[in-house]
Amino acid sequence: MSDVRGAVERTGWDVVLGALLFIAGLVLLGNAAVATTVSVLFIGWLVFAAGVLGLAAALFRLGKDGFWSAALGGGVLTVIGVAILRNTGAAAVTLTLMAGALFLVSGVLRLAESSQEPDYRVPLIAAGVVSLILGLLVLFNLFDVSDKLLGVLLGIQVLVDGLALMVIGRWHALPAGRHHAAVAH
Repeated sequence: MSDVRGAVERTGWDVVLGALLFIAGLVLLGNAAVATTVSVLFIGWLVFAAGVLGLAAALFRLGKDGFWSAALGGGVLTVIGVAILRNTGAAAVTLTLMAGALFLVSGVLRLAESSQEPDYRVPLIAAGVVSLILGLLVLFNLFDVSDKLLGVLLGIQVLVDGLALMVIGRWHALPAGRHHAAVAH
């Protein structure tokens, strides 16, 4: 039985993916209002489709255990999807608030992780501070700029994630013998 451990290792693919994320972040920042509208519509259609599929799946459970929970879940998702698609402004405010909460949590977790990873402390602190600022920006400007803020937040977060991926890399599962060699790179 082999012993597998996780280690941070940067590969050429991490640099390529990080550069693509960086470019995508710049594109999102250049079209923040469009990015907000497209992301709200995408999420609305995704939730609607999941609801319809859930209702269809519930039909296969007709007369069996779990029918009502599957039907109820599919129905609720369908209604939420329709509500998002019909009220994109309210959905943008809601999604912007959720994104702000995620950015706050992400920032706190990155700052906490920076104390555990001395080799990558500076990029983790930078990414954590940016995420915290983005989250606080949402709390103080939620209704005024929700039509563009979600696109701006997504653009900045994708840009920062691209930079972090290029600098740090990703966690990889490594055999126990390669763990120390990967960390030394």
